[in-house]
Amino acid sequence: FPLTYKSYLSQAKMRVLKPQIDEINKKYPKKEDAMKKQQTTMALYKKVGVSPMGGCLPMLIQFPFLIAMFRFFPASFELRQKSFLWAEDLSTYDSIIDLPFSIPMYGDHISLFTLLMAASLFLTSKMNSAQMGDANASMPGMKFMTLYMMPVMLLVIFNNHSAGLSYYYLLSNVITLGQTLIIRRTVDDEAILKKLNEHAKKPVKKSKFQAKLDAMTKQQQQLQKPKGKK
Repeated sequence: FPLTYKSYLSQAKMRVLKPQIDEINKKYPKKEDAMKKQQTTMALYKKVGVSPMGGCLPMLIQFPFLIAMFRFFPASFELRQKSFLWAEDLSTYDSIIDLPFSIPMYGDHISLFTLLMAASLFLTSKMNSAQMGDANASMPGMKFMTLYMMPVMLLVIFNNHSAGLSYYYLLSNVITLGQTLIIRRTVDDEAILKKLNEHAKKPVKKSKFQAKLDAMTKQQQQLQKPKGKK
């Protein structure tokens, strides 16, 4: 629950900052202003105390568990010959339909737990996309990847793996979906924006690394000025 809340809160912060990001994009529409636009955007994030990668951190934390579960379920002796609902053996795939042909990378059957897992992932991603609103408009490729490609990829990969693994992630997605619905009722966008504005009023302390980085950026800009005049 804490990871889900942190991810949702990070997305909410990015959403309420969308109007200010749009103003920056309008101010620097040219390609040659890309560096200045990025610097201004990052300065805004730093001023209000928002990390643009904050929503990705919970996913990165869960990634090692995904690898561990991916190896655990097929090799677990405890799951062999253990049935659950329609799955006769949780250590292997739960085929509900045997196809008369084989699809490359997918196989010659349809696993129901895997199908439900992919559908639940799509619904979770769809809800997160709606939560972000138009904040994803500047990253259509990323939105397509998370909303459509990821469920399809996992559908293909998990179809030939253990039903227990697909059930585990189906359950995880359903729980995340329920948590997100609860959090949506408790998070207030206006309160978040107010808190960000209050943080922006506080003096920003530059670290030694940031000061050095700013000095290098200014030096690079000064070197580029004579080239622009020629």
